[in-house]
Amino acid sequence: MQWHEAAPAKINLFLHVGPVGADGYHPLCSLVAFADVVDMLTLDPDGPPGLTVTGPFAHALAGQPRTAADNLVLRALAGLTAATGLETSGLSLTLDKRLPVAAGLGGGSADAGAALRLARRYLAPDLNDEVLVGVAEGLGADGPMCLAATPARAEGRGEVLTPEPRLPPLHAVLVNPGVPSPTGAVYGAYDTLGKGQADCPADPANWEAEAVIRWLAEQRNDLEAPALLNTPAIGTALEAMRAEGHAQLVRMSGSGATVFGLYTDAAAAAHAAEALTSAHPHWWVRPARLG
Repeated sequence: MQWHEAAPAKINLFLHVGPVGADGYHPLCSLVAFADVVDMLTLDPDGPPGLTVTGPFAHALAGQPRTAADNLVLRALAGLTAATGLETSGLSLTLDKRLPVAAGLGGGSADAGAALRLARRYLAPDLNDEVLVGVAEGLGADGPMCLAATPARAEGRGEVLTPEPRLPPLHAVLVNPGVPSPTGAVYGAYDTLGKGQADCPADPANWEAEAVIRWLAEQRNDLEAPALLNTPAIGTALEAMRAEGHAQLVRMSGSGATVFGLYTDAAAAAHAAEALTSAHPHWWVRPARLG
């Protein structure tokens, strides 16, 4: 029997970023949600050891060495072995890479989180959450939030998480114009611009979807302007989604290049996705439910 674990796309509904600190990290405040658009990780108990990557975006990882130093899935498993003694090197894993790479969707961290959840299910179902969180913290700012894969406020470097169960389901369209937006380069441009603060807004007046979207519109993504400097195609995607005319909010996620629009209902999101796909057939466009 094969074992499966989804790695959902992470969406930064807002992302407030402060100036780099003495430790070399940027403080942030963000509200993150996860989409029903996913990568899929499969464990085959009878397969050969190692990690195989398939799917529409496998080519983006084709040159990546399959070593723990260069791949977040393998780094996660190596970290789990170091923390617990569980033997993970013999696992046979296949990653169906459906999410674009360097896209502001936390894809690598989402895959790593799925690997940790899957390894626990298969090897040690009684292993406590704290062990997995400790491993995830060593993978970067997105590690703990993508391990949890539930709506949360993220603060500090991203590792201070407050679950937000009040967030309602939000209907969205995700659009990636087919270009990468490397996080390091975006933060470099952010440091040059010198704009942004890691301020955390008060809660919305209520948690109904329309009120939440209005509240989100008052927030921002401080990495959007620097990402546009490096990758003008993000601006084209933002303009196309606004021109479609039915989104209540349009914003870039994370460090880009994926942008999202929020809609009143699933039908409006599906209609917008069809229109955007027709107008830009080479873009990656997906309707999604966030929550």
